[in-house]
Amino acid sequence: MQPGRHPTQELPHHYTVSASAGADDNVLVRAPDLPEIVTAAPAEFGGPGDRWSPESLLMAAVADCFILSFRAIARASKLEWTDIECTATGTLDRVERVTRFTEVQVSATLRIPADTDPEKADRLLHKAEQACLITNSMTASTALTTEVVSE
Repeated sequence: MQPGRHPTQELPHHYTVSASAGADDNVLVRAPDLPEIVTAAPAEFGGPGDRWSPESLLMAAVADCFILSFRAIARASKLEWTDIECTATGTLDRVERVTRFTEVQVSATLRIPADTDPEKADRLLHKAEQACLITNSMTASTALTTEVVSE
């Protein structure tokens, strides 16, 4: 195990986050043993547009979860890879008088060594999409586009 890492724990896991704010202040988000995050409404909802928002944090969670899921699957499948980039774009809309994300588009670009099988790499990217606990927890539809770049 790498230094600073903890062993994997049995499920269920529990995660607690707290948030606080004054009437016109930014929101302070806290979790045990983590740095505080300052958030605000996004510009689309009249916020300043220069802080993380619940919407951007959710898309960050999607992209982060996809990469972590891929990393675990690639390790278990002994896939050699050098770099991955992931973009998550969410569509927020009103459906039946409820504002929610209706679609999340995930785009992943994976760089692999020349001797790595690109079809296996692409298969594992799609497996990571299916394994991502964040998108599995959302009602929005998720679409994945992939690009495997052999170096």
